[in-house]
Amino acid sequence: MRWICRLSLLALAACSSDATRDAPVEVLQQGAVALRVSASGEVRSAKATPLAVPGQGWSQRQLEWMVAEGSQVKKGELVARFIAPQGELELTKAELDLRRNVLARIGKELELATAQDKVGAEIAKVDVDLGIAERYAGAELGMFARNEILDAVQDAAFLGFKHQTLEWQKQQTGVRGGAELAVLDSQRATYGLNAQRRREDVAALELYAPHDGVFVLSSDWGGEKPKVGASMWAGQEFGALPELSSLEVQFALTQLDAQGVKVGARVKMHALGRPEQEFASEVSWVAGAAQSRSRQNPVKYVLMRAVVPAAAVAKYQLVPGQGMAADVFTGESGDGLSVPNVALIAEGGKTFVEVREGRKIARREVELGARGTARSEVLKGLKAGDAVVLTPAANAASADAKRFSAPSDGARGGRGGGMRRVG
Repeated sequence: MRWICRLSLLALAACSSDATRDAPVEVLQQGAVALRVSASGEVRSAKATPLAVPGQGWSQRQLEWMVAEGSQVKKGELVARFIAPQGELELTKAELDLRRNVLARIGKELELATAQDKVGAEIAKVDVDLGIAERYAGAELGMFARNEILDAVQDAAFLGFKHQTLEWQKQQTGVRGGAELAVLDSQRATYGLNAQRRREDVAALELYAPHDGVFVLSSDWGGEKPKVGASMWAGQEFGALPELSSLEVQFALTQLDAQGVKVGARVKMHALGRPEQEFASEVSWVAGAAQSRSRQNPVKYVLMRAVVPAAAVAKYQLVPGQGMAADVFTGESGDGLSVPNVALIAEGGKTFVEVREGRKIARREVELGARGTARSEVLKGLKAGDAVVLTPAANAASADAKRFSAPSDGARGGRGGGMRRVG
């Protein structure tokens, strides 16, 4: 069985060699090298006036109506309208607290007046009794019995002390009542401020354009834009009015595609679906780190921006929010060589290609320059006229290894020896 396996492997090697000799090749030509990657982006303004949800105190809102995104708006024009059911409920509670405070103060004033009148009546009665007692106390001894005069003197002294006590009580009632009224006044001021704030919050439900511009909605961290009926919060970023004089296109490339892209790299762009509206620009900004664009997609992207020339804005009537297709040139040289990426073989940290020389195939190590999604620049190892194999044997052998494998001696038992198909 073992010799059958060896014959099979030799046959496979011969087939692989024949397949390599018959594999398609590309004859390299010296010329301009322009490697590029494609991306899609969106027109945005480098200078824009942010529009926030109206209101204060981070109160809840619900979007009831808004103009269509991309609409031209004039200064003072209504852009969006909100409703605030929770804010209206809070306003009702605040006004109810204010009315309760007013009623509590009226009740306290009546209570204080009643207590003052009661003490005043007692003081008046004591004054009458005191006058009578003092009259008896100053009478001649011969006119009344001695015990009556002594009782009158004692009553006058008692009534005098009682008068002083009632005057003190009247004074204390006024002081205590004034303090309670001051507390109610303080509460009323607090309730009044709360009610006023609630009124202003409920009144601030309409958003107007601060100047002329194109209305653009802002996206949240998940890329979602506000929709009618969505719950929002006062002060939350809602949209923007960009200035049309400073437009730019923001796009994203995967980390692999973004390798070698630097500020100043040439970019060709056109509106999605309008390839005839092509114009040239260059990369003006590259993010310092890659980041994920959604939780569902772990692939990280590098954000980039390219300025839109004013002539292109005027000619093609470009507006913020418009989709754009961009070709970013990752590497350009006036005279050089490039090979398709399918012809590259990576082994041990080095890169190789297979070159057809007559009826033989020779492997050569190459040094690469700029990398692209389809082709890569070759700095060393090849020359013009070389026929590079597009399907190298290493790739073919890798494909064959996935389809066929020979079992080991330990796995070979009984009649199950020989080759087996695993894919």
